[in-house]
Amino acid sequence: MNPSSDRDRGLLCVTVFLSYSFVRTTFFDTLRSSALSMHRLALLSVSDKRGIEEFARGLTKHGYEIISTGGTQRALEKAKIKVTPIEEFTKFPECFGGRLKTLHPLVFGGILFRRDEKDHVEQAQKLGIRPIDLVCVNLYPFEETAAKPGVTREEMIEQIDIGGPSLLRAAAKNAESVTVLCDPDDYPRVLAEFELKKETSPELKTELAEKVFLHTAAYDCAITRTLSGGRHTGVLLTNKMLMRYGENPHQWGAFYELYKNPPDWLVLQEEKQMSYLNILDADGAWNLVCEFGEPTAACIKHANPSGVASHKDIAEAFQRAYDADRLSAYGVIIALNRTCTRTVIEKIIEQKIFVEIIIAPGYEPVALELLKSKPKIRVIENHCIKPGAEVVSFRSALGGMLIQNLDTRIVTEKDLTCVTDIKPTKEQIRDLLFAWKVVKNAKSNAIVFARDAVSIGIGAGQTSRVDSTIIAARRAGERARGAAMASDAFFPFPDSVEEAAKHGIGAIIQPGGSVRDAEVIAKANELKIPMIFTGVRGFKH
Repeated sequence: MNPSSDRDRGLLCVTVFLSYSFVRTTFFDTLRSSALSMHRLALLSVSDKRGIEEFARGLTKHGYEIISTGGTQRALEKAKIKVTPIEEFTKFPECFGGRLKTLHPLVFGGILFRRDEKDHVEQAQKLGIRPIDLVCVNLYPFEETAAKPGVTREEMIEQIDIGGPSLLRAAAKNAESVTVLCDPDDYPRVLAEFELKKETSPELKTELAEKVFLHTAAYDCAITRTLSGGRHTGVLLTNKMLMRYGENPHQWGAFYELYKNPPDWLVLQEEKQMSYLNILDADGAWNLVCEFGEPTAACIKHANPSGVASHKDIAEAFQRAYDADRLSAYGVIIALNRTCTRTVIEKIIEQKIFVEIIIAPGYEPVALELLKSKPKIRVIENHCIKPGAEVVSFRSALGGMLIQNLDTRIVTEKDLTCVTDIKPTKEQIRDLLFAWKVVKNAKSNAIVFARDAVSIGIGAGQTSRVDSTIIAARRAGERARGAAMASDAFFPFPDSVEEAAKHGIGAIIQPGGSVRDAEVIAKANELKIPMIFTGVRGFKH
């Protein structure tokens, strides 16, 4: 070829260009092929080893190279799973007794650099930083350690995780590119998506990242609460559920769960969305029936019981509770501490009872089928907490939060002290204890009349205790004669005892503790009414 001619010069240029293009294409194809053949990186560092071996095997199957730390590394190696130790990956030794392991630019750079930013990618290549596409970390067991008897502050301090939260937050921040897990329960979900899509979906990545920020926030709350001796605390709420409205239709309302302590209840039927007050009433109804070991039903209106009854047959217990005050039981919440039977639902339908909510630990299938004919009745399944369990309740007030443990104390016969000359009979003691369980779940000031395991008159939420006594007596009518009477707090004056005597009350139970106890006891002796002190107040505001 003679390059002196224009034609030949053109051919030369084309040849050179084609040759350059071929070399360039071949080079980048080789580079891309090399990159694709390189295993993706997954960082695994967990305190809770549940499911980690199966998860690691699944990651290996889907082309991941695993880098790991300390105990996790040893567990995986024992299971014959190939692992790159973090020290080998970073070329930097673990130090300070394990306090420093993962805090390294090769680790955090690999997690944080954006794969869609050219400058980030070029910097990562220049610095020799490989992308880490999956981070699986759960944190040092600080709360479990702090709960151990005799644990020292030094031991608790050593269980404050530093690298773990940092890894999780970094991965969650870059969730568009990195899959992050802090909960062993999520391992199967990620592996299932790998099987179907070879990758974690953007939706799952986002969900897992949100979970991480909740998890690390709760961890910091626990540390703050523990190390401050409770002087500081944190309440983390999640899973917002909008209510139909708040206390009134012009107010909005929402329900949140406590993070890491979700409620046990399950909505089985809800054609009509629940309101703020529905939740409050259902809570009050449920707490009441859970006081009882025997089958018990309660009807609740405006957070107060209108009727409560116990019976070996739960359907009969319901009927007696409803009959105790039919007038009030309109738009009622019904709570049962036994499985809701077909008979209960048949009674509701036959008597055309307007029911807002039924809450029970279970339902017969036929009962649920019958409830479909009443779709506006919300149906909730719940389970009672164990007696004596420590449960914390929260209430907002004055721009802050009131916190207390729930009153789960059960008063038994051995706790009672008779303070009058006349002693109650065994039958009266049973009625008094029944009435006490009811009165502590009614709004103070509260008075309950009961007989034969049925409430027959309830007065609650009054500014004067004697007014509550008058209301209970009016509702009980002639049924008050010989009945038991319970007061949620002491009698400040003998007037409630005098009022009770007018209606034939047979025995009284109250906490005691008034400066006028002697006057009240003297009045009970004068009226020949046996009186028992519990020594425990049952206020509920």
